[in-house]
Amino acid sequence: MDRSLKALSLILSYPTPELQAAMPEIGGVLASETRLTAAMRRALRPLIEGLAGRDIYALQEEYVMLFDRSRTLSLNLFEHVHGESRDRGGAMVSLVETYREAGFDPISTELPDHLPVLLEFLATQSADEAREMLADAAHIFATIATRLDRRDCVYGAVFAALRQLSGTVADSAAVALMLEQPEDDPTDLDALDAVWEETEVTFGPDPTAGCPQVRDLLAGMDIPVTPEPAMPVAAD
Repeated sequence: MDRSLKALSLILSYPTPELQAAMPEIGGVLASETRLTAAMRRALRPLIEGLAGRDIYALQEEYVMLFDRSRTLSLNLFEHVHGESRDRGGAMVSLVETYREAGFDPISTELPDHLPVLLEFLATQSADEAREMLADAAHIFATIATRLDRRDCVYGAVFAALRQLSGTVADSAAVALMLEQPEDDPTDLDALDAVWEETEVTFGPDPTAGCPQVRDLLAGMDIPVTPEPAMPVAAD
């Protein structure tokens, strides 16, 4: 079990009293992670300390405003790749099949591409496989980190840490293109309703046909390992 990926999965989950109680252990795991630079470990401290000590209702409100009411900060990774196109449904099917082949059964009501779920899965994979998958999404991590940094939001450090764990430099052109998308206003509920209007997600045969981005994103995710005793399960 990659305890650091598991820790980051938990940090990106919906805040609960149980998560708050686990933050000392989670913080200890990340403080000892040598794959992160000393500067990155320091950058994570304000978020870790905030999750441990701030009012739980304030934490939950902030989380919803950031990640549930903004498509540009969505934790559903395929949202950034496919939006609500039909390709997203095919990508979901492929990801679910990958989880099943690896014997991974997420305890979550979230979509399969929800980042905390994906990180929990990658924590059970070999280091090389996890790093390759993270590298595929490095431009997404860099884009979200930039958007959060612009808001002076401590969650930005998590995405910067994931980019660092990927061992790669994000494609600057891809990041620039994603940053061209206007920021959402989480307080404009009418606009949010229009943006999030339900779109059918279709599950069909040969879901990754003609979709090399998904094939690349899912490459090398099918080698399970026996996990160590788990840290607290991500809650929503």
